[in-house]
Amino acid sequence: MKRIYLILIIAVVLASCSSNRNPGRTYMPDMAYSRSYETYAQNHLQDSGINYINYPVEGTIRRGDLFPYLLANDSNGYKASAEVKNPITFLTGEELGEAQRLFNINCAVCHGANMDAQGPLAGKVGGIANLKLPKYLSMPEGTMFHSITYGKNNMGSYASQLSRKQRWMVIKYIKSEQDKEAAKKNAAAPTDSTNTTAKTAVADTTKK
Repeated sequence: MKRIYLILIIAVVLASCSSNRNPGRTYMPDMAYSRSYETYAQNHLQDSGINYINYPVEGTIRRGDLFPYLLANDSNGYKASAEVKNPITFLTGEELGEAQRLFNINCAVCHGANMDAQGPLAGKVGGIANLKLPKYLSMPEGTMFHSITYGKNNMGSYASQLSRKQRWMVIKYIKSEQDKEAAKKNAAAPTDSTNTTAKTAVADTTKK
């Protein structure tokens, strides 16, 4: 009997000193080991007949995402875009700084940091829009979004560089700068009117 116990003890010792590091069966392995999946990569779920794709379910919107832009890239879509409202009504100081950064990276190379069409590519690319001109000061935000999304004239689409939210943020930043430009012009208008009135008065006095 003692010999049997001795053999068992030796077997246990030898087994515990084995180089095999496999812990054996794991209870609830999905809880013990996390798996990361690339969106379109092959994985064991697909081998089981389950397809893992990160697209949202048809008819739904991914949490935190903005509503999709459904207007077509044609003349009717461009015209209708004027009625589309910017879903971003307010930007915090930090968000406005981020929108400015995105503008400087993607837009300022042509339009210029001051939006006056004097970017590094000025003179090398034709048809750069001066965003401080009245035409663009009054341009609806939806029309701007349509142009950035699909491209307009010499400007290509930026839909792959900027997400929908980022495009709307950049437009909100552009409008904030345009509002400053409009305010400057409005502030200068009374002065011009006063000078005109004064000149008229002098002219009338001279006639008398």
